[in-house]
Order: sequence, then C-alpha cells, then structure tokens
Amino acid sequence: MSDEVWIRDEPLSPCNKVCQIHPELRICVGCYRTLAEIGGWASMSDMERREIMEALPERAPMLAKRRGGRRGRNGQ
Repeated sequence: MSDEVWIRDEPLSPCNKVCQIHPELRICVGCYRTLAEIGGWASMSDMERREIMEALPERAPMLAKRRGGRRGRNGQ
C-alpha cells in the first residue's frame, strides 16, 4: 500500500503504523492515543486533534519497559 493514502490537508495523524493496544493501559504503543481517540479521529475538529497531539508526548513514559522476573515484581 502506498503512503500517499495517509496524506491529508488536516492536522497530521500521529499514527506511525505500529498499531498495538497495550492490554492494561488501553493506549496504542505506536502513537499513544486511546481507542476512543483513534476511533473518533476522522470526525474530530482540527482543534481537538491538535489538543490530543500536544498531550501525546506526556503519555510515552507510561509505556516505559518494566523489568521482568522476580526483580521487577519485587522492585529490586
């Protein structure tokens, strides 16, 4: 599929085609949007989209990798 399909005059979408929803946080690990934001993106106003775009960088740390195994569970 050509990337030309993704080009629009409206504010850029944060979608980077890494579409995977975090099972606990319920946000996309690629763009950090919620399912509601992804589903409603096409019907949002430019202002709504810009507000979401501005909030996305603050969500990135929520998906920081946690340590696994016993050390990760015990906080050691």
